[in-house]
Amino acid sequence: MMSYLRPSLILVILLTLITGIAYPLLTTGLAQVIFSDKAHGSLATLGGEAVGSTLIGQQFTQPGYFSGRPSATSDIPYNALSSGGSNLAISNPALDAEINERIKALRLANPDQTGPVPVDLVTASGSGLDPQISLEAAYYQANRVAKARQLTLSEVQDLIAKNEQKSVPNFLGESVVNVLILNMALDNVKPLKQ
Repeated sequence: MMSYLRPSLILVILLTLITGIAYPLLTTGLAQVIFSDKAHGSLATLGGEAVGSTLIGQQFTQPGYFSGRPSATSDIPYNALSSGGSNLAISNPALDAEINERIKALRLANPDQTGPVPVDLVTASGSGLDPQISLEAAYYQANRVAKARQLTLSEVQDLIAKNEQKSVPNFLGESVVNVLILNMALDNVKPLKQ
């Protein structure tokens, strides 16, 4: 009996040391060295102070800022601790009501827009935390942002184009823009008057 127990115990201890201690330390150390920015949460800084993560959406409600996708997190919008979808089926009348309310709010906020509201501005992502919106959603809001900041529409559209993130390779998805990065670029061009 003891002849079977000893090798098993040694193997458990050895595997625990390798997979439970050495491997996590190695991968964490490599991530810190090779991908330092990402390993620290991809924080966006303004004036040396962290203002958010480029990986998690934020709620922007002022007219001079671009808005992101709606958040599906229950207690606080864009709460990374309660990430998840709304779990409302496409056939659920509550989902229809939520989308219709969002469309009404977007039409009020963007009265110059007469075309259809981009779908990503009225539907939450699976995580409820997406930081990006489609180029269509950014251009939909461009006129409102330009007026609030007293910029020309072409200046705002140029900023959208400069902050476009193309999928690599290109056929894997559509181009998007990170809302936090775009709003920070706007603040660099012309800070919003409070």
